[in-house]
Amino acid sequence: MEISFSKYQGTGNDFIIIDNRNSFFPKKNFRLVSLLCNRKFGIGADGLILLENKKGFDFNMVYFNSNGKPGSMCGNGGRCIVAFAKKSGILKNNYQFSASDGPHEGFISSFDEKKENCIVSLKMRDVNNIKKNKDHFILNTGSPHYVKFVKNLQAFDVQKEAVKIRYNRIFSEKGINVNFIEVIKNNIFIRTYERGVENETLSCGTGMTAAAICSSLSEDFKPVINKKIISLGGETKIEFKRTKKDFFFDIRLVGPANFVFSGKIRI
Repeated sequence: MEISFSKYQGTGNDFIIIDNRNSFFPKKNFRLVSLLCNRKFGIGADGLILLENKKGFDFNMVYFNSNGKPGSMCGNGGRCIVAFAKKSGILKNNYQFSASDGPHEGFISSFDEKKENCIVSLKMRDVNNIKKNKDHFILNTGSPHYVKFVKNLQAFDVQKEAVKIRYNRIFSEKGINVNFIEVIKNNIFIRTYERGVENETLSCGTGMTAAAICSSLSEDFKPVINKKIISLGGETKIEFKRTKKDFFFDIRLVGPANFVFSGKIRI
């Protein structure tokens, strides 16, 4: 069988995206997904995304981690599938789609037709029930995240320290994404170790969202907040609203969704 695919990246977080509206892709073949994501024997990506039909929505997003297993919500992937939907003939600028954590809205604020690059504003799920511990936060922004403030993050050994957290007795069974953040000149610098990839990625959309929310908790209360997040793969903006009871809503992850290449692979 020959599969047509497109490759996209959002601030360095890269994805294989496949139009599966005719339901041809073998979704239970986790080994195949892992092979396609393999950077030496396959196409290479942090994850694989299927665009499918779903009644009441423009499309449904099905996400797999690079280890081949079904994943939770991916923010950078959400922006990228919005860009792919436009390329695939769903011609509009405002998209309503479904993902593993519920409904989302994606708005294309700018589009470079020549390069097929977009700036996408992705509405994320509301967030509450944030656990604040002695030196870290735990919250779910569509995927579970552990967030810790550190100093000198550029030189920090993310891999070593994140593995200790990811595989400790509390998180080892279900896994958790581990984020280390540092506030530099009012901007947030973040590095993330992602479960399912089991490595540091250049950026993580739900992780950047979690970082912005946790950063706001250490500041004076503001009902409307805008944060610039800097990852190894580039910059995004997080916009959200907050109540005095620490309920976060109308959360928008704003950043690039860039086309890399398309092709066909025989499996």
